[in-house]
Amino acid sequence: MTEERYKQAAAGAWIGIAGNLALALLKGVTGYMANSKALMADAFHSASDVVGSVAVLVGLRAAKRPPDEDHPYGHGKAEPIAAIVLSVLLLVVGVEIGISAAKSIYGGVHEPPEGFALTVLILSIIVKEAMFQYKFRLGKKLASQALIANAWEHRSDVYSSIAAFVGVGGAMLGSYFGNAYLYYLDPIAGLVVAVMVLRMGYRLLMDSVHSTMDHVLHQEDAADLLDTVQRIKGVIAVDQLRAREHGHYVIVDVKISVNPRISIQEGHDIAKIVKHTLMKRFLHVSDVFVHVNPYDAGYPYKSADSEPDDMPTVLH
Repeated sequence: MTEERYKQAAAGAWIGIAGNLALALLKGVTGYMANSKALMADAFHSASDVVGSVAVLVGLRAAKRPPDEDHPYGHGKAEPIAAIVLSVLLLVVGVEIGISAAKSIYGGVHEPPEGFALTVLILSIIVKEAMFQYKFRLGKKLASQALIANAWEHRSDVYSSIAAFVGVGGAMLGSYFGNAYLYYLDPIAGLVVAVMVLRMGYRLLMDSVHSTMDHVLHQEDAADLLDTVQRIKGVIAVDQLRAREHGHYVIVDVKISVNPRISIQEGHDIAKIVKHTLMKRFLHVSDVFVHVNPYDAGYPYKSADSEPDDMPTVLH
């Protein structure tokens, strides 16, 4: 991870920590004073975002460390691991919110929340959507799995605040129309928030686990890499190209064919150009391993009866 990338990603994480902490405190105090189970549930959701942003920051700091003897490919997987921590946290918080809301429904609801809870929920929706847009775009720009996961956390908080808004508003309408059954909309909204949190936590957990497994990019995702190598002077053909995701960055393994009549030094130079071109043009490519083969179209260099050549090829 470059120093500039780390600074931008860390700034995004700190903004998430500050924003979520302020919202969690505001919604928690307001929910308690307004007697709103939905708003209290939403406050717990924002509080989970604080811990999640801290996990992202820890992951970013680990990913910043340079490669060493035990981790020759760097520490990039620290970010998806941090995202896994965030996802598990979401699942735990979702269960707790659901249990609390269910207890309120079972125990009965005798009065609606206070009206000022709606003002806080509107403010929360606006702030959380702004934080989502900022972090999601920053995560895409920096190719950061953990930042993107944290951004979706903000978006899930927007949805939970909307659900809480509907619940609180409906309960207040119950007071206006004299219908006590509408009071239950507030804890029901808390249950809806719990389900949304559990769904988001599960999806993020699956995505994060997938990202830790060095999976190969799909053909359409690696098309630009392949096209770039094919255009490099001296490369006759690209025999194989695999791009492995390693945390927030990509490691490319490519086999190229060159003129069999050139020298080893010339083949080595072509391989260096391939590596440097890919790493310069694609910021998410952290390393490239090039395997150089002599070009063989079958004719005239070799007949069908020829014995296979066991001589080693040039490796980088």
